[in-house]
Amino acid sequence: MKIQPCFFNAHHAPIGAFASFTLGFKGASGGLGFEMGHPANQNVYIGLESGQKGVYNALPFYDSPEKHEGLITSDPAAASVPEVRIEPFPDDAVSREYGLCSDTWQAGELRFTVYSPVEPVPDPGKNPDHGDLPRILLPAVIAEMEIDNRHSERCRKAFFGFTGNEGPGMRRIGGTTGDLRGIGQGRNLAICTDEKKTGSGIGYSAEEVLYRSSSAGTVHGGLGTAALLLFDAPAGEITTLRFVICFFHEGSVTTGVEASYFYRRFFESIEDAAQYALHHFPAIRQAAVAAESRIETAPLSAQRRFMLIHAVRSYYGSTQLLDTSEGPLWIVNEGEYRMINTLDLTVDHLFFELAMNPWVVRNVLDWYARRCSYCDTVRLPGDGREYPGGVGFTHDMGVANVIAPAGASAYEQPGRNGLLSYMTHEQLVNWVLAAAVYALNTRDGEWLQSKEDLLCDCFASLINRDHPESGQRTGVMRRDSSRCAGGSEITTYDSLDPSLGRGRGNSCGAMKRWAAFLLLHRLFEMLGRAEAATEYIQEARRIAGMILSHVNGSGFVPALVDTVPATTALPLVEGLIFPWQAGCGEVFDAKSEFAPLIDAARRHFTYALSSGACRCADGGWKLSSGSDITWLSKLYLCRFIATEILGIDEDGMFTEADDAHCRWLLDERNSYFAWSDQFRSGAVVGSRYYPRGVTSILWLREKRRDDVREALSN
Repeated sequence: MKIQPCFFNAHHAPIGAFASFTLGFKGASGGLGFEMGHPANQNVYIGLESGQKGVYNALPFYDSPEKHEGLITSDPAAASVPEVRIEPFPDDAVSREYGLCSDTWQAGELRFTVYSPVEPVPDPGKNPDHGDLPRILLPAVIAEMEIDNRHSERCRKAFFGFTGNEGPGMRRIGGTTGDLRGIGQGRNLAICTDEKKTGSGIGYSAEEVLYRSSSAGTVHGGLGTAALLLFDAPAGEITTLRFVICFFHEGSVTTGVEASYFYRRFFESIEDAAQYALHHFPAIRQAAVAAESRIETAPLSAQRRFMLIHAVRSYYGSTQLLDTSEGPLWIVNEGEYRMINTLDLTVDHLFFELAMNPWVVRNVLDWYARRCSYCDTVRLPGDGREYPGGVGFTHDMGVANVIAPAGASAYEQPGRNGLLSYMTHEQLVNWVLAAAVYALNTRDGEWLQSKEDLLCDCFASLINRDHPESGQRTGVMRRDSSRCAGGSEITTYDSLDPSLGRGRGNSCGAMKRWAAFLLLHRLFEMLGRAEAATEYIQEARRIAGMILSHVNGSGFVPALVDTVPATTALPLVEGLIFPWQAGCGEVFDAKSEFAPLIDAARRHFTYALSSGACRCADGGWKLSSGSDITWLSKLYLCRFIATEILGIDEDGMFTEADDAHCRWLLDERNSYFAWSDQFRSGAVVGSRYYPRGVTSILWLREKRRDDVREALSN
């Protein structure tokens, strides 16, 4: 898929290595990033000798060379040698083909492609010695450089390299024995090839390395931060060179819980991983091509296809599979914030992970149940007394490779009423939803039985956050966790206005409670617990009645049911996705007891868009009429719900929104950060380099709207 403008950063990431070869934004804006919440900001040199002596052309992923006076010109032999220059290919000479697993730049006679993996990971807890795991968890991505020198009568030098960041020095790899040749920084980063005629060099600038290679024929030394692989493309031929871009962490990765990368079971060093990658290069490339071909047949517009591809790449750039004494731990780091398995992201990654790796959902839920749960009491606003609460779950498991103490998170703090407060109710609902959707999708009865008591405790905790006595419940969360210590609970929408960000009285949160009780009802039917199942469905009915009672004269449900003036929020419909994903399609039937609730959600969403309350000036969408900040991941989710579940036929507004959201990502102000989530007026304001956009995986499951409307009317 050709993309214009083509200069935007994208992840090229191994699976589970928390690493990314990020490339695409002009300047020193990408490179080999390891356990970072942002691009590595390295010069990346991908280039070819031009027709002019001493002048090389390169893709524009580097800054002007630093000045190191004397290092070249003080050499008497250099006085009569024209200065070596690297000039970027003109912008209009560069094109880009961007796919799910391949990313190709073409400029003149140079073609460069990076291949990234997208495929299921066998459950390492069940079979840690599965034969495909070394290839799938390989901490490397592969690349090909093609030089078309058929129309030249002379050999031309090509090069691929980078400048290292502060830290270990740059080094040359191999070159004396064996097939492996490469450059690297310390023991963590490397670019390697098995092309025997490849040279390498290190210097204070890429120009210095090229000068010394052209004047002396060989390059030695180790001073400087610029390292290049160098090779000659013969005249009259097309030459294709293979590279592996590797990342490696040899020892313990985390504190709090001792862990190493799971790939350490298969590879002893970065050289070991590089040799494996080169040996299995055809199979790795073929797996990438096969995965990409499957998505290319999906009936998506160019804008939606791009956003989906971009989001999937960013998700993998944040993934980390660790090996602990308690078994494997799958982690998705929260983009620029690097928080570990943030639970309100887990519930949005759910749809992607159920499609790719259902064991990942179980793995994260088990770790939360075992280590990241606690029991609290609850309080009413302005009332210092404590009432029964129950089980709760933390917001996250820690941050930046630091696993938080048991029952604690990196984010939540007492005494706050906004950012950094507790999200106990929201995370409790999220754990229940993820557990229910996992169990109903996989029919994992053994796991469900192991969590039966915990699910009962979750139900008790949920009703205590409304009221323990049935006759006094309203269906909405009203009590804050005592952990807030005088503050108040918030939701995942912590950066938006209070209509979405406050926990108490939140109608969007109430719809997710409705989904949680509905799915608990289904689970306990599966378990043969009819009495409990009946109690759970009664709570779902209570919430449905509460929401219907708050539909106002304009046809929308206020974001906070206890506050005026009323604010409109698109995510009221968010709760509908969970019974849909769990296979409870009859809930959305016109004859269902919840049909009035579904119809109210449809009218609410239609009003929010058609009135302009939740639309931006450029046609993009806003989550709340009270805030100009919006999140693409949630807009992707709401768009799918509107189309697939509610059967809303607003092609013009939907297409206009897709165009706007795509423009936001490609805008030069934003595209350095690859896929980002949080925007204000089309500019990124947070959640950069982020994994949450994989909610867009749902788009691959859309049917025709006519089919949805027909089903709703029958």
